[in-house]
Amino acid sequence: MWRFFLKLLLRLIIFAKTNLQIVLKRTFDILCSFLGLIILSPLFIIVAILVATTSPGGVFYRQVRVGRNFRNFKILKFRSMRPDSDKKGLLTVGSKDNRVTKVGYFIRKYKIDELPQLINVLVGDMSFVGPRPEVPKYVEMYNEEQRKVLSVRPGITDYASIEYRNENDILAKSDNPEQTYIDEVMPAKLKLNLQYINDMSLWVDVKIIFKTFFKIFD
Repeated sequence: MWRFFLKLLLRLIIFAKTNLQIVLKRTFDILCSFLGLIILSPLFIIVAILVATTSPGGVFYRQVRVGRNFRNFKILKFRSMRPDSDKKGLLTVGSKDNRVTKVGYFIRKYKIDELPQLINVLVGDMSFVGPRPEVPKYVEMYNEEQRKVLSVRPGITDYASIEYRNENDILAKSDNPEQTYIDEVMPAKLKLNLQYINDMSLWVDVKIIFKTFFKIFD
């Protein structure tokens, strides 16, 4: 009998610990995204004006991505490409993709185009740290093990974002960029995503955020 109660106690401890991590992570996301939107609001205004006045099209770009538990949502970015560019392909190839606007090159280089995702974080579609959300087309190619990345909220950054921050240049070297992405880049990124899920904690998130910041200005 005592073994039964010991197992039950261990399960309760693991359950409590897991839920505490979830609560802490979500609290961190809400507070930091809210503060980030307030502090960065002047930058948002400047970038919005530059995007709107230097090329035709709206200020923001929305794209359907797959989030936690296979739920679709619209990721939000500052528009860095010309209108309807995604009709010519979902991947950006090389540092000189002619679909990218002049302002787009700059805001992409310093990841400024990703800042509106603070709104996605605030409303609960995303987290600061987590597997980068993928478009439905590529999610359909995931195997059973890879689908585990959809058990958590997707994030603005993670191990894969740091490792493959120059992904566009990698694809530019390929004769068939999309096939290279499907066969090589995507599986490698998903492996790093799964590693994050196994390591996941608030402390790990903080370390990844700092690593991402330093990599941007490396």
